[in-house]
Parts: sequence; structure tokens; C-alpha cells
Amino acid sequence: MTTITTDFLVIGGGVMGLCLALEAKRRHSHAKVILIEKEKSCGLHASGRNSGVLHAGFYYSADSLKARFTRDGNCRLTRYCQERGLRINNCGKLVVSKDENDLAGLEELLWRGKRNGVLLHEISAKEAQAIEPRAKTYSKAIFSPTTSSVDPNEVMASLVEDARVAGIEFLTETAFCGRGVNTVLTTRGRIMAGYVINAAGLYADKIAQAFGFSRDYRILPFKGLYLYSDEPPGTLKTHIYPIPDLRNPFLGVHFTLGVDNKVKIGPTAIPAFWREHYHGFTGFSFSECTEILARESAMFFRNDCGFRRLAVSELTKYAKSKMITLASDLAHNVIKKDYRKWGRPGIRAQLVNIKKRKLESDFRYEGDRLSFHVLNAVSPAFTCALPFAEYLFDEIERINSV
Repeated sequence: MTTITTDFLVIGGGVMGLCLALEAKRRHSHAKVILIEKEKSCGLHASGRNSGVLHAGFYYSADSLKARFTRDGNCRLTRYCQERGLRINNCGKLVVSKDENDLAGLEELLWRGKRNGVLLHEISAKEAQAIEPRAKTYSKAIFSPTTSSVDPNEVMASLVEDARVAGIEFLTETAFCGRGVNTVLTTRGRIMAGYVINAAGLYADKIAQAFGFSRDYRILPFKGLYLYSDEPPGTLKTHIYPIPDLRNPFLGVHFTLGVDNKVKIGPTAIPAFWREHYHGFTGFSFSECTEILARESAMFFRNDCGFRRLAVSELTKYAKSKMITLASDLAHNVIKKDYRKWGRPGIRAQLVNIKKRKLESDFRYEGDRLSFHVLNAVSPAFTCALPFAEYLFDEIERINSV
């Protein structure tokens, strides 16, 4: 096979891969940029299966990258959708408290929002019901007016079109196979790249290891399921979320409104047994299953970072009745017959620090003068993608200037 040559090679056609490719072309307009994607089109995994929520940025501690980029990412992506004529539902979000034990968590979220410069309103139960009559809350709630929803597939299609117009070359159905001498090996042949950017999501750690990185990190997949409501659009007026357990990076079962105002509850964060464990044995890999089950089992029995409690709790959410019960803590009139259909599952590529035995809550990346690896770009990476890609490219240029 002939060898393809390029200045920049981006691996992975998710939202981060697309934004990084666009940033490479923006900064180096005469450079050749190639993006490879193992699927037939971009966004078929986490980015296209995203909830579509544009987060406001108040869940994250002020010293985190997530806090730094969620607020700005929300503004940037909102403006992007408006300029491109993409659908956006400016419905806002209520964060409700279940009982007195939740009030400390509510105050912490308000404090984080203030530190992060995010507009939030502390409101009474009566004010919460004025916003959403079905909402349940104990004493107080938070309203986030800048939280909204988009259609992730519309956003992805628009970014792909932007990339094509910019002159970025796409090689779809082209998977990374390994690293050769000064080349990247793919199912399409060899690619000689001046610089490699790895934004491969579920396989980011594996690709990073081929370049000598991700020594202390491994991807652990978690399955996210939503249960869709049969109620007509407009049944709810806003997202409704619980006070989350801030010890882990998941936000708990909540009500999400889509751009069409239809309701879904979820997501789960169920430990998956291989990286693309969507349905049945689709995407099954014996080696992946063996490795991941061994890691999950060790974390379960050692109870690393409370993994045992998390795993048991999440596995119960395979039952629709459990999801409905949890949702009933947030809103009135949640009826089982209205929630019969599971949506398309997504897989969260959650990074684990195997040295410290903990789930990584913040974004993580590593790189040198030859390659750069985005290891942990989980939620709210979709919201953060535009400014986060700029920051990552600043890091690439900093590394190469040393």
C-alpha cells in the first residue's frame, strides 16, 4: 500500500476530534489535516449518543478544567447553534432537593456556581413550582437559566460540514492499527504524520499506550440508558435534576427535555463489560471483556472510590421500575405506563487512575513533540468542545515550543 502523508493526523471523529481538526486548520491554514474514523461516519459513538444538554458549569470545582470551559462552552455552542440555524431549547434546569440532607449539597452547588461565574437562582419550593408545576423539592431549589438542549446529531453534522469546507480530509472506515517507524498503521495503510492527535474516546488509552502514554490510566466503560416518556411534548417545562453525589462524576437519574420538548429519564451509569457494550453481544471482544471484568472485579472487592456501592446501585437501574421510582422523587405524576421505551444506549469512556485507584473527574491529556492524547473527555465535553479544543491546541503548541 502507498503511504499517505499529512501535517496533522487526528484520530477519532467525535466532537473533540472534529473541533481539534478545525483548530489545527484554523491555526495552520496551509497545513494538510486528515481525520480518521473507524466507523462509516463521524459521531456514531458518545458524541452522537449524547443527551444534548448544554450544561451551565456549576457542578465542578473552580480549579478544574471542566469549570473553566463549561460556562464558556455553553455560550459558544449556543451562539454556534443560533448562527447555523440549529435547533436549541432554552428550557433551563431545576435542581431540586429531596430532604434536609440535600441542603448542604445544594449550598455547595450554589457556591461552585458563584466561583465559576455561572448565573444561578436560589429559589423556594413555591418558586420552583411556578417554573415547573410538577417539580418536587424540599424547602429550596436551584434554577439554572442558561442550561439548554440541542440535537447532538445536528451539531455533529454541522461540524463535519465546517471541516469539509475548511479543507480537512476525512478517511472513514479507517481504524488505527498501531505505530510503525515514523508512521501510523491503519486499516487503509500507512500514514506519515507530522503530528498525531488522539481523540479516540473509548480507545484513547489504547492508542496513547502505543505512543508511550497512559501508563497510569485506563478507560472503564459505563453504559448510559434513558427511558423515554410517551407523554406529549410540553409535559414538562424544564430539565429537573437531583442534588448529585459529588464524590463521583455522575449526576444521577433526572428528567431531560429534548429540542422537541419530549421527556426522557436517566441516564444510568452501569459498568459495561467491554468498550462498545451497547446491545447484547454487539461489539463483543473477549480480550476487552476479560481485561475490563478483571479491573471492575478488583475495584468492586477492594471498593476503590466507593465502586461497590456505585456498581450495585447502577445495576438495579436495568429495571424500569427502579428508574421510575428515582424519577418520582423529582416530580409528581410519574406513571409507569408512560415510560415503556428504552432509548439508544451510550457508553461513557470514563478514565480510571489505576495507580491511585480512582475515577478521574476532570479532563485529562498527555503529549509530547510527536503526539497528543485526549484521555478523559467525558461529560460535559460536548458542551466544552469549542473552547476546550482551543486550550488543548495551546497546550500542543506549548509542548512543541519547549
